[in-house]
Amino acid sequence: MEAVRAGRAGGADVSWRRAVVGAGVASGVLGGLGAAGARRPVIRRWPASIVQAAPCLPASEAPGAMTVLCGVLGVASAVAGGRAGRAAAVLNGVAVAALHDLRGDAARSAAVLDAALAGLPGPPPVAGRLRAGRAARRSLLRAGDVACGPHPAQRLDVWGPAEPVSGAPVLVQVHGGGWTGGDKAVSASPLLAHLVGAGWVCVTVNYRLGPHERWPAQIVDVKRALAWVHGHVAEYGGDPGSVAVSGGSAGGHLASLAAVTAGDPAFQPGFEDADTSVVAAVPVYGVHDFSVDEHGLHHTVEHALTGTTFAADRDTWLAASPLHRARQGAPPFLVVHGSADTIVSAGQSRRFVARMRELGNEVHHAELPRAQHGFDAFPTARTGNHVRAVHRFLAAVHARRPAPVG
Repeated sequence: MEAVRAGRAGGADVSWRRAVVGAGVASGVLGGLGAAGARRPVIRRWPASIVQAAPCLPASEAPGAMTVLCGVLGVASAVAGGRAGRAAAVLNGVAVAALHDLRGDAARSAAVLDAALAGLPGPPPVAGRLRAGRAARRSLLRAGDVACGPHPAQRLDVWGPAEPVSGAPVLVQVHGGGWTGGDKAVSASPLLAHLVGAGWVCVTVNYRLGPHERWPAQIVDVKRALAWVHGHVAEYGGDPGSVAVSGGSAGGHLASLAAVTAGDPAFQPGFEDADTSVVAAVPVYGVHDFSVDEHGLHHTVEHALTGTTFAADRDTWLAASPLHRARQGAPPFLVVHGSADTIVSAGQSRRFVARMRELGNEVHHAELPRAQHGFDAFPTARTGNHVRAVHRFLAAVHARRPAPVG
């Protein structure tokens, strides 16, 4: 019996050591690859780039937490002993060293954002920590799943302060998801919660998704939401004369396109006379130029959105590209992108900014060092700096507007 117990104890000890060493190897590999990829991504073509983005996102956006994890598992692996344990300890040591420098990227991003907004006044401080996710939505939701058009997908949420407001500036947020997924419930929730805390009214919108619904259904739905906001947001305390739009990824594409095509009847069938104008736009890691096949963009657009190829349907693809719809007199833009984005090339934003400035428009551009696609979904230090910069930009634009009537 004693021998049986000793055997079981020994087996449990071996299992524990194997589990610790296995976790140590995994954390060391992921931490090292993530840190390396955050500096210089290798895989940049969709959908394989997801493999690159997966370890890069936590490494670039939460390097402190990753450092602690690798450090703890490295020590535990060394204690577990054996050749594998020592190898795991070395891997985690390398990962800790590689992650160390990334911890300064949040501060470097703040400096880049400050430089992009040089000359603009800063907004009043907002107390409290960043909030994110569905919990933020539940606490700040004032109206949910409001119909803004005849199709079931044309729905929006209204977020607002607990106390009634009047004449508050408004931000409309368009979710991403490659035009085939995503949802208004959690899109850019740290930004929206921050703005609501500053007295803003925010609206998040859903739209018809590809590939079942083909272009231009997506931009039509965003326009319907903007028309609804102009007609109804005053009921929730918002100022219809100060409506801005933002979005990330595919949502950044739709937000930019909406901002430069206000009143375009091709995108407003049946509501051609509705006001869909905005006073400012904030596309984040957005797609702006369908004519350049970067990171597998053409394959995505063809299969998820248009159902046509660029060569066969050039006019449609260009008409759907914010860069090719850029015009003089566009509203002010703040364009934000991460330098290490493996899903949407930072070149998309660079070319759009260059074209808009060439036309004489006000465009602020911040390319955040080693930021990955989707960085602003999480309440991290970098997201905090980003959120405060967006607030600063939008508040400056709003301050230029005349006081609302009534």
